[in-house]
Amino acid sequence: METKKADLNTLRIDRTEEKRPPDRNKKIITRIIVSVILLVIVFFAYKYVNSLLNKKEEVKLITVSLQSGSYSSAVLNASGYVVAQRKAAVASKGTGRLVYLGVVEGDQVKKDEIVARLEDNDIRAQLEQSKANLKLYEADFKETENFFNRQKELFSKGLSSEQEFETAEARYNKTLASIDVAKAQVTAAEVALENTLIRAPFDGTVLTKNADVGEIVSPFGASINSRAAVVTMADMKSLQVEADVSESNIEKIILNQECEIVLDAYPEKSYPGFVAKIVPTADRSKATVLVKVGFKEYDSRVLPEMSAKVTFLTLKTDKDEDKDKEKPIILIPSSSVVARKGRTVVFIIKDDKAVELQVQLGRKFGENIEIISGLDTGESIIAKVTEKIKDGIEVKVLE
Repeated sequence: METKKADLNTLRIDRTEEKRPPDRNKKIITRIIVSVILLVIVFFAYKYVNSLLNKKEEVKLITVSLQSGSYSSAVLNASGYVVAQRKAAVASKGTGRLVYLGVVEGDQVKKDEIVARLEDNDIRAQLEQSKANLKLYEADFKETENFFNRQKELFSKGLSSEQEFETAEARYNKTLASIDVAKAQVTAAEVALENTLIRAPFDGTVLTKNADVGEIVSPFGASINSRAAVVTMADMKSLQVEADVSESNIEKIILNQECEIVLDAYPEKSYPGFVAKIVPTADRSKATVLVKVGFKEYDSRVLPEMSAKVTFLTLKTDKDEDKDKEKPIILIPSSSVVARKGRTVVFIIKDDKAVELQVQLGRKFGENIEIISGLDTGESIIAKVTEKIKDGIEVKVLE
């Protein structure tokens, strides 16, 4: 009976949802992601700012070289390149597969020397066929000639008709024409065979090899896989320096004017030269006139496409003899010299850093200036020094 009196409300199921605390794990993950993103942003921002602060100055270098004492009589300086006046890309007149190449870069060749050969089996077969046809027609000619002569004699005696004589004469002339055709075919086959031989057009030196054995060679490089030139060669006795001279200074240049040539590769050596030709046209885009300077003498170290500096000298007189005896001097561009803290300095590169080097200046020659002391030939200095170039800063050397 006591059980019945119990409060049954206590046995009811509470179906109201329990209030759950917020998901703390989600908050932690979100904070981690935000933190990582912020760290990445800070890292890249630091790298960007650091790169701006530590950006290397870009500079170009020049090599210090000696100039002849006669530089004091210079009227003009110009830069240019050594160019062979006789240069050829040697190609084939025919099309075929290259089966022989007898030269490599640097080889000396003589005029008409065979440097390469194309496949010629088919052309040789045509030549043999043409020669055989010629022999056949020549054999027929003997018989035809004898028959014609007999008919001519019989006709003159009235023993043969005019028709028989004309037939014999026509056969004779036809045989002569066939022989001429056969001879022309032989000549054509011989020319085609000669076209498979690639010969040197003049005495010279092979500069580059443009094709290899097995490649297809054609006169104009008709397809992607075919080659036009087999080799490129030049006459090394025809080397000259081609220099661009400003239109405003061209009046200072005359034919046969004395010059001095210094190659950038050998700054310690100067070569005597002369003005060989002033090209009678100007380059409107550069406002310059092309001047060709010939070498009076040079050695095997002078090669095509080398960069060179040309000094145009005044005409010599008796008073200039003492100038010729002057010692060579060091000249550098005035843009390489600056004044820092009361000193005249240039900058060299050590361990990718600009380093000051004090120098003593001498005479000034146009855009160049003489260095009396502080520099040696062969050293490399910064060509143009700006305010940003300071002692000890990191620099990047441009080629």
